[in-house]
This record gives sequence, structure tokens and C-alpha cells, in this order.
Amino acid sequence: MTAKFISNLKEQLNSHPLPGEDIQFLMAPITRQKIKQQQLDTFLPRKSAVLILLYPSENSINTILIQRPVYDGVHSGQIAFPGGKFEENDLSLENTALREAKEEIGINTSNIQLIGSLTDVYISPSNFLVKPFVGFVDELNDLKADNYEVSQIIHSDLFSLNNERIKGIKTIEHSNGFKIKTPYYEVEGFTVWGATAMMISELNAVVSKVISF
Repeated sequence: MTAKFISNLKEQLNSHPLPGEDIQFLMAPITRQKIKQQQLDTFLPRKSAVLILLYPSENSINTILIQRPVYDGVHSGQIAFPGGKFEENDLSLENTALREAKEEIGINTSNIQLIGSLTDVYISPSNFLVKPFVGFVDELNDLKADNYEVSQIIHSDLFSLNNERIKGIKTIEHSNGFKIKTPYYEVEGFTVWGATAMMISELNAVVSKVISF
């Protein structure tokens, strides 16, 4: 079941149009505006990448999220996929996603198969343009969170992310003190909103197409 699903997911990610921004923005903060490519080019956003890692778990497939530590910054305490900014030594954004995942959660990246990517997401508070990569590993090694960058590693069933009962809208106080009304997912007791929720929204749409085959 797992091998067939991953094969079909890879085909869906690489041979069909992605759901794109429209699906992502279903989970964007209410006040967030879509930014046209021409505007984005003038912002000169910093490149970054995250890894949406899939792995078998009993009779299902899991993915991994992390909670950022509380610090004096725009993403303090937020839930995210492992990832970070592109460094000069990275050969590509794929390398960025793998390197950051290894650094943040101690994953052995040598066995990870990258099977595709989702639509880029622009994060305006930090001026990052994020490329979400989807990867798969047959067996998960023991993970170890980097104490500086990760306060907790969160494992979640991939298919449960598409359950309407975990979605809602509420007002969240941002780290800068402003309050934001936003859609969110409740995942393993954590509130997932913003760019990560937008990525999950598109991921859910792709997975739905795969399982409907």
C-alpha cells in the first residue's frame, strides 16, 4: 500500500499541475494579501526550503513537524516543517531542505528519496520565499532535536491532516504583539497556522487526488 501510494504521489507532484496559491490561501491569515510575482521580485526575498518528510507508521503514513523555541523573533514558538534558509555552500534548495532537516531533527538524510515539491510560499514578516519539498524514507532512525532550533518534534498521521474536524478559525497573538484572525489546523494538540498551514492545505489537496485514483 505504502509503495503504491508514494509512487502515485510522486507522479501527481511531477506530472500534473499543482493546486497552487488558491488552495494555499484557504488557510492564510484573514488579512493576508496575495502578492504578485512582480511585487515579489522587488522584495528580493531570501531563499529557503523545508522538508515534508513521509515515513511508514503501522498501517498508515506519518509526517514530521517541529515546534520552534520561544525567542525574540517573528517565528517564536510556531509550528513548522524542518527547514531553513539557503546557504552559500548548498548546491540547491533540495540540499537546503535535507541539510536543515539533518541539523534540526537529526534525521539520516542519505536514505531520503525526494519525490517532488509544492508551490513556493512567501513569508512576509521575515521576507523568505520557501520551497516545500516532499520526501519519503522507508525507515525512520532515532531522531534528536537540536536544542537551539527545535523545542519539540511532532509526529502526525498524514491522512488525518485532511480531516475537516481539525480545522478552525481563531484569533492568534503574533510574537510582535499584534493579533491575527486566521484559519488553523489543530495537530496533535498544537495550533498550526500561517505558512505551514498553507503548505498543509496544498499537500492535502494533492494527497486527496492520489487517494481518489
